[in-house]
Amino acid sequence: MDNSILIIDDDAGLRNSLSVFLQKNSFNVYQAAGAKKGINIIKDKDIDLVLLDIRMPKINGIEALKMIKQINSSLNIIIITGYGSIETAVEAMKEGAFDYITKPFNLKELINKINKALEINYLVVRNKLESKENNIKKNFDNIIGKSESMQKIYNLIKKIAKNNVTVLILGESGVGKEMIAKAIHNHSSRSDGPFIKVNCAALPESLLESELFGYEKGAFTGANKKKKGMFELANKGTLFLDEIGDMTLATQAKILRVLQEREFRSVGGEKFIKVDVRVLAATNTDLKKAIIENNFREDLYYRLNVIKIKVPPLRERREDIPLLSTYFLKKYSKKHNKIIDVLTPDATHILMCHDWPGNVRELENVIEQAIVLSENNVVTSLDFPSEIRGRGFDVDGIESKGLKDITKNLTSEIEKKIILDTLVETNWNRNQTAEMLEITPRTLYNKIKEYKIDMNR
Repeated sequence: MDNSILIIDDDAGLRNSLSVFLQKNSFNVYQAAGAKKGINIIKDKDIDLVLLDIRMPKINGIEALKMIKQINSSLNIIIITGYGSIETAVEAMKEGAFDYITKPFNLKELINKINKALEINYLVVRNKLESKENNIKKNFDNIIGKSESMQKIYNLIKKIAKNNVTVLILGESGVGKEMIAKAIHNHSSRSDGPFIKVNCAALPESLLESELFGYEKGAFTGANKKKKGMFELANKGTLFLDEIGDMTLATQAKILRVLQEREFRSVGGEKFIKVDVRVLAATNTDLKKAIIENNFREDLYYRLNVIKIKVPPLRERREDIPLLSTYFLKKYSKKHNKIIDVLTPDATHILMCHDWPGNVRELENVIEQAIVLSENNVVTSLDFPSEIRGRGFDVDGIESKGLKDITKNLTSEIEKKIILDTLVETNWNRNQTAEMLEITPRTLYNKIKEYKIDMNR
């Protein structure tokens, strides 16, 4: 079935020409000369996208946008403006518009924006449908993800959990390595036993050794009583050694002995303590490189690497982003006593575009921050920090207008884009560029330095 687009614009000529063009591109098209008629169509018809003029009589585009969002908060809206008002476009984005385009616009650019909006809408709808179905497994012991790579990890966990083998979990910081380890423990025959975690990067060598193996009373200054170590506390259970790549060679040797002999001595102790512990290890370090550089023991690597699980970074499983975002939205709305149950399509689009160097942990922090800052019952893209919006914010349709009027609400990325476009248009003539941007040549010079624009072209 073709997607349906509603054009709300008081310009009959524009509506008709756009309608013909969109119909030729296999869209069902409805027209409305004003906001009231457009809203009635939205209530009556199944509309997938709205093209909304910003300046109309009686009810302007911003007011119409707010009214539409009250009816259907997830409906994609692209704002059309013929006045080059970037402030108005930014205001529209705050109210939940997916994108905007300025008149006169390139039809290819318009189709690209429409397709992008419909693609995001498809992802949102699909995730809502899948949340009601059980045919696709979306989580495994609170690990969220329905991507093919995550499905393979779920299946691998099921296969290895019952076996008492050592597992090495690899992946960037923030991908959820600890949750993988916890899932292995929960599905193992040791699930009734303890699950003990040690962050090897968080403790200096002297403290790490006593933390792992415990110590006897009087073993060192401050050792006023005997203390059991993590290996002993994890007996009959699982010990998770996180960030094992940061462990010193001396401690690595002691860990190797425990894995081989299943016994150890506490700090200051004389007797060997026998333990029955399954060891799971994780790191974001390239251990093979560390071995070459003599920073990691090769024999320990092969002792740990009986089974290897490589957790993909979030940028390699983007289809999981809407699902994770919805999960965190519910989690932190409840935590902060807010009723926020919707990520607008533009917000989802921004999240899908970002590369997430901090992975799932970064996404979780961004969603929580957005919930805290949001003043509405929805999260829009402008509730996210600027570094998140950077890649997803579409600047292709921006015209070179007076810089004085637009810099107040404009991100630096957009300002740089305007300057570059105008420089190209003037064949890199600074004086002409400054005149077109309605700024002084000195201000333009400072902007060129600020944005490190290469003038030697």
